[in-house]
Amino acid sequence: MILCCLGIVSTLIPFAGAFTSPSSLLVPRVLPVPVPGTSCSHNDASIASIKSTTPTPTALYMVPYTPPEETEVPKSKSKLPKPKIGDIVRYHDIDGGQATGQVLVGKISLIQAIRPSSSSTTTTPQNNADGTNKWLVEITEMEDVGDGYYAEYPSRKRRKSALRKLEEIAPLPASFVRSEDAFKIPMERGTNRPLPSHVGYNLVDYEGPMAVPINQDVVQADSENYQQIKLSLLRNAAIAGAAGTVGVDLFRGTEDAIIYAAGALAGVAYLFFLGIKTDTLGGTDSKLGANVSNLRFVFPALVVGGVAVNNVLRGDANPVSSPGLFSTVTPEQFGAAMIGFLTYRVPLFVSQLSPVVSDSASDMIPGSAGMAMRMAADAKKRGIDMSSLNNSLSSTDNLVTVLLVSGPEGTGKTTLVNKLLEQDNRFVRPILLDRISDAVKFERLEQRGELLDTDASGRYALSREGVLEAAAKATSESGTEDMAKKVVVVDADVNLARKLVNLSGARLIGVWIGLDNLEKFESRLKAKIASGGITIPDDETEESILRAKVRQVVKDIEYGVVSGVFEFTILNEDIEESMKQLKEAASYCFK
Repeated sequence: MILCCLGIVSTLIPFAGAFTSPSSLLVPRVLPVPVPGTSCSHNDASIASIKSTTPTPTALYMVPYTPPEETEVPKSKSKLPKPKIGDIVRYHDIDGGQATGQVLVGKISLIQAIRPSSSSTTTTPQNNADGTNKWLVEITEMEDVGDGYYAEYPSRKRRKSALRKLEEIAPLPASFVRSEDAFKIPMERGTNRPLPSHVGYNLVDYEGPMAVPINQDVVQADSENYQQIKLSLLRNAAIAGAAGTVGVDLFRGTEDAIIYAAGALAGVAYLFFLGIKTDTLGGTDSKLGANVSNLRFVFPALVVGGVAVNNVLRGDANPVSSPGLFSTVTPEQFGAAMIGFLTYRVPLFVSQLSPVVSDSASDMIPGSAGMAMRMAADAKKRGIDMSSLNNSLSSTDNLVTVLLVSGPEGTGKTTLVNKLLEQDNRFVRPILLDRISDAVKFERLEQRGELLDTDASGRYALSREGVLEAAAKATSESGTEDMAKKVVVVDADVNLARKLVNLSGARLIGVWIGLDNLEKFESRLKAKIASGGITIPDDETEESILRAKVRQVVKDIEYGVVSGVFEFTILNEDIEESMKQLKEAASYCFK
């Protein structure tokens, strides 16, 4: 038995060597297998004969060794994408797109064909087999705000554009992160450079930007609107000239009025010939239209020349008595002609200024009154019958008063609302909809998108009925001893405030809670993060969360300033003083 075991071990030794020696990888050794029923005893000679046994090459199926990682079928490379306007791409800061320059990130704003030569007038791209030198791309640079986020420059003056050939840029997989107001782009490990999704774009099959289908109905409507605007300008210019002529006749006399009228008529002719240029712009007759339109510059000279000829023909009655700059016309005559000619600008100026003045007037009126003016103006533009609208809005008895307390995060508005509810029982909270107790209604409103807000747990939500019916329900449940009018108070962030503004059936009393500088916002947000009030996700840092919060605060403040919803503003520096101001503002709910 011992000799049998020794024989097996000695047999396995060369087999192990076959898989440890590189030279034997291609020629595996064949081991003798004992025949069942034979003796396992071996002597030295039998062991030596076993060691010297070699296989017959013709009896073997020889397979070369291949590492496991090479046996995998290589994945086919994804097809290169085609560029389109709005793509986020990587490019370099030096002409030619050399990789040795600074890596930049931008957004494609324009794609145009490269002309074959400077003398050619065709816009057909060059027919290169590899697709190079065919397309030129305009890229708007994006700002690196850190942590792989890239945002568009907020100011037009700071925006930079660059031109690159299509083969010199590479697409980036970018996803917009609303909290950062920026695009998140994956970065290469080690170099911390933007990592493209593909090495480049499909140059061979790309045939240029896709043509946008043209809606002929829209074109026809725009053409009609253009004709109406043009006729309106001509008519208004003629009316302004006629009115100016009457005024000059009253204050300066008939002679100056005639000259003024001639100048005003020249102004109308100027607008008419300018319309010829715009009518033919972009068409086959654009060059002819531009040449004919240039005749408009002759009309003011014709008026002055006509006045000069008339003065010469008058002989001794010529009003010009001294040589000089005005040797043929008097300064009064020249002024009347030029002022008459420029009268066409008056209706243009008024038409451009009137919407600005009307919008500014409605913006200057705070709160619900300003909002009502803007809604009425919008209804008038859409052709709604204002008489019926005014009749329906003549009475506000059916409107439910809502105290809207809003502001950016970290201002302490929730603390103020809680204190108000504790100290004044006339104010109540809105009724929240419970997903568990009223699952059918919750799901129905959620599917319709009619829920105004949902808490972090997703269980409780705010609906229109919860805001409008809370006060009435609280009044009915208060009993006969407390029949005072109840008012619902809503502690709302800016997103909820935007929705409540459009809430039909509500009369909003808006109170904005803020701080006097941005540093205090940042300080309070840091304290809130430190206390755990703001949760930091695993893929974010405290700095990135704070930066996103501050950006949101700036946007919220902008809304609070320009929305016109908030009649009252409280800078929450001292809690007692702020509560006093909030109570004064809340008292208007009962007036």
